[in-house]
Amino acid sequence: MGISLSENAAKQILKKLAKRGKGIALRVGVKKVGCSGFAYTFDYADEIHADDQLFESHNANVVVDASSLQFLDGSNVDFVREGLNDSFKFDNPNVDNTCGCGESFSMKEPIKV
Repeated sequence: MGISLSENAAKQILKKLAKRGKGIALRVGVKKVGCSGFAYTFDYADEIHADDQLFESHNANVVVDASSLQFLDGSNVDFVREGLNDSFKFDNPNVDNTCGCGESFSMKEPIKV
C-alpha cells in the first residue's frame, strides 16, 4: 500500500524543501508518547537509508523507515490550515482512537514494537 500525499501536502513539501535549499523528501514516522500511545514525527530527509521506503505523490516525496511503516501503511497525508495554524494531518486507517488533545493516538490492533 504505502503512503500518499494530497496535492496540498505535496505543494507544501516542495515549498519547504525549496526554501530550505536542500533535501529530497519529508520524513514521517511514529514514536511512543502521549496519553494514547503514539505520535507522528516529521523531519526533512537529506538521504535515503537502507531501511527506508520512498513514496511519491504529485511530484513530492515522503520517506518512512521500516519500523514506522507498519503504523502508517495506507495513510494519506494532507496539509491543512485551521485559523492561524497550519500543519500536516494524517488520514490513517490504522488508528483506533486519538487523545483529547489530538496529539497522540492508539492503534486498532496491537503492533509489536
